[in-house]
Amino acid sequence: MTYNTYIFDLDGTLLDTLGDLAASVNYALRSCDMPEHSIEDIRRFVGNGVRLLMERAVPDGAANPRFDEAFASFRQHYMAHSLDTTKPYDGILEMLTALKAKGCRMAVVSNKFYAATQELCRHFFADTIDVAIGEHEAEGIRKKPAPDTVFEALRQLGVGKEAAVYVGDSDVDIQTARNSGLPCISVLWGFRDRDFLQKNGAETFISAPSELLSL
Repeated sequence: MTYNTYIFDLDGTLLDTLGDLAASVNYALRSCDMPEHSIEDIRRFVGNGVRLLMERAVPDGAANPRFDEAFASFRQHYMAHSLDTTKPYDGILEMLTALKAKGCRMAVVSNKFYAATQELCRHFFADTIDVAIGEHEAEGIRKKPAPDTVFEALRQLGVGKEAAVYVGDSDVDIQTARNSGLPCISVLWGFRDRDFLQKNGAETFISAPSELLSL
């Protein structure tokens, strides 16, 4: 199959954001006198949006009386520090540039809140990513694994899904691709390993960004 449209997940797929996410989570927890988490804990918590990330990090989750305070603290800190250590994985920029040169259209769909998704894509991928959609505040547009943000990305790109493919690193991405009716390519450099991805239905894998160019 030859693809001309690529829908990418962001965290764990294009960008290594784990360090900054962990720093902001632990800042919020400290500010509310809650126990902090290791980087590996945070790795397990990410993938379903920042609210669920904080629900997993905060003792008793959303039932904690200080949850809203911790969540607000996380958001404020992350918007100020989302570029401290975050960077594209090795080979990502070269891969995106090569796809752009071939005339491919590319979008990002993320469960990260909208403002952060936009800022990170403008900072790192302004010359290659055509559309960037985060957790959408518009009524009726559900976050992944619902297909809504993928369909919105395709709409903004002005293309159908016939020659489109979804690229991600998690079980949520596999489900999103399935719900969108798109084939899924799972990357092995992100937040989940091959065994986990296979158990969640992954069938096509790449271990380096350059491999995407030959699929």
